[in-house]
Formats: sequence, structure tokens, C-alpha cells
Amino acid sequence: MSNKVTITNGKLTVPNNPIIPFIEGDGVGAEIWQSAKAIFDSAVAKAYQGQRNVVWQEVLAGEKSFNHNGSWLPDETMNAFKEYLIGIKGPLTTPVGGGIRSLNVALRQELDLYVCLRPVRWFKGVESPIKAPDKVNMTIFRENTEDIYAGIEWQQGSAEAEKFYQFISEQMGVKKVRFPKTSAFGVKPVSTEGSERLIRAAIRYALDHKLPSVTLVHKGNIMKFTEGGFKQWGYELAEREFTSQVFTMQAFERLKKQQGLDAAKEALKAAKLSGKLIVKDVICDAFLQNTLLKPEDYSVIATLNLNGDYVSDQLAAMVGGIGIAPGANINYLSGHAIFEATHGTAPDIAGEDMANPSSLILSGVMMFDYLGWFEVGQLITAAMEKLFQQGQATVDLARFMPNGNILTTSQFTQAVISHL
Repeated sequence: MSNKVTITNGKLTVPNNPIIPFIEGDGVGAEIWQSAKAIFDSAVAKAYQGQRNVVWQEVLAGEKSFNHNGSWLPDETMNAFKEYLIGIKGPLTTPVGGGIRSLNVALRQELDLYVCLRPVRWFKGVESPIKAPDKVNMTIFRENTEDIYAGIEWQQGSAEAEKFYQFISEQMGVKKVRFPKTSAFGVKPVSTEGSERLIRAAIRYALDHKLPSVTLVHKGNIMKFTEGGFKQWGYELAEREFTSQVFTMQAFERLKKQQGLDAAKEALKAAKLSGKLIVKDVICDAFLQNTLLKPEDYSVIATLNLNGDYVSDQLAAMVGGIGIAPGANINYLSGHAIFEATHGTAPDIAGEDMANPSSLILSGVMMFDYLGWFEVGQLITAAMEKLFQQGQATVDLARFMPNGNILTTSQFTQAVISHL
């Protein structure tokens, strides 16, 4: 029997001993990977009593790869992720100078991992800067391949920047560049297809998990054709493809105009009572404010790339910090997915046995859920929450806990395993 994960008609087939490529990561990557792997293996053994196991296959990227073979991202690594569908990685250094802007972005674009999935929830025992972190429970679908992260820009003073300005001023009639000779330029591509596949995935996720709403977060009041397009295409998709399952706030506005506010309110109330998914939108800056004031109003978030970057980090801070924020990059059509620590390489503490492995561990929980091995994630998250409630954590979390007990990375690892 093959030990490769495969996909047929959008459904994964997972063997009992799947090969999963991993990138250890740079900086603290080696420490947190060893921690996470030990916890994963222990949880799988506990959950399935030897009937299932993961075959880990190391592939190289980042500084370790560059020092070994002179390449930041070898073809062999990319081919392994393509072949085995599922992978996991620690944090990677961004190369300085020319070539690849970001290894993370390169992986996402090469494999067309169009969803950056970032669930945000609070763990009991973790200190938070807000009064009611238990109200924060959201899943962010961040578009991962377009927007300014496409990397289409030209440096100030370059011949390309001058040529671009000449084109937009002479051919397109653009007169709003205030300082053309000293301006750098960037292009923000946002497509119907790219927006629709992201929003479709968010709506399906919300329906599958019986969640109350999907919120389209955008800046369409200013960027009317890109971010405004994202909002409009999202509403049109929801009403076209999920007609009987959703009620959109665009439909609410139509009803208000045609039949009055009371009729629109009654329709919204009826939709909620019948269990329909509510699809709504909010401007990004208002959303960032609202998440602090009334986070319980939001469940699943669909947004573009740059907004998603800001949103996911703010929400992570609200529940204790990016150190416990997991993440995944997924193509639901091809099945390809890479799960990753969402923080940086932290070279200042590398080798000190003090790094927090929780982001990578929880990203692994997401990976096991994606594989359908739900029991593994349940064991791990329950064990971690028990520790946090006891005030036991690595220094980044424990120092803020009343009666916090600081554990090293290796001590934290063993404590999680003992609580499985």
C-alpha cells in the first residue's frame, strides 16, 4: 500500500503511515521542530496504539540548505511538497539581497497555496491584554497569492520606475502622482477567480463547521476596483453558489430599499433562526476596532493578502501573542498544504532552550485535522491547556501569568507529553 497522501475529486485519501516532508527551519527552528515532532509522535502513538504513524522526511530550505548546497530553496524540496501533498515547516530566514524575496511567499506561490488559514482562539490560563479573550474565536481565510504580495514593484530612481510613470501618465492619463521623479511604484493585482476561490473556501468551512457568519474584510471605500471588487465578487458568489444556505447583507440592503427597514430586519432574523450562514462585510480599519470592542460578532473572516497579514497578527496578540498562533497554507483543489510556525526565526535566543514551540505544535494540530486524524489534535490541545491553566509555559507566556512557572523548551515538551 502506498504511503502517499492522495486526492480524488477533492477528497483526501490518507494511509496509516503517510510520508510527510518537513523543513526544520532556521534560528530556533531546530529546537521547536524537535519539540513538536516528539509531541506529534507521542500523541499519534497514544491515539492509535501503533496502528498509525507518520514517516517524517526532512527536506532542506533556508540557511541550512544554503550552507549545505548553496540554494535557499532547492528543486528537490519543492518537488517533495508537490509529490506528497502535505508538509510542515519551521520559520525560515528571508535571504538578504537579490533572488527570492521571501521563502515563505515562494512556497505559497509555486504551489498555488491560495488560502492562508489562521485560526485564533484563547487558551485558558494564557494572559491576554484584553478583558474577555474568551470571546475571540475566529478563523481567518487570507488570500495568499495576489495583492501587493505578488511582488510587482519598481524601485525609486530606476529606469523601470520612470518607464512605468511615463506609461501611466502619458497613456493612462494619471495625474495624481505627487512626486514622480522620487516615487517607487507597486501594482496590486486582485482577480475575480482569486477572490472567488478564497471566499468559496471560507463559506464552505463555515457551513461545514456550522458557524454563524463569514465576514468579507476589505478597504473597498478607497480601493474601489480591487478591494471593492473583492467584496462585490464575494457577495455575488455567495448568492449564486450557496443560494439556499446563506443570507447576505447585500440582500438585506436590497430588501431595505424595496420593502423598508422593518422587512429587511425580519428577513435577517428569520435567516438566523433557520440556521442560515450570514455573509457580511466590513471595512478593514473598522474591523480592527470592532474586534477589540465586540469580537463575538465575528467568526470566519475572508480577506485579501495585506489586510490578512495585519488582521491575523492583531487577533493573535489578543489571545496571548503570535507564539501560540498556528497557520497553514492550503490549496483545497489540489490538496497541497504546508503547515507552519507563524513567527520568525528569533536568532537572538536560538540554542538557548527557551523558545516557545506552541505555534508549530498547534500548526501540527491543524495538519492532523486536515488529514482527518482529529484525535491527535484533541489530545495535544487538551494537554497544552492543562499546562497553561497550571501556569506552566515557556518564558514568553509564563512571565505574564500570575504564579507563572517558566519552563525550558525541552521541559515544556516533556510536560505536554506527560499530560497527553
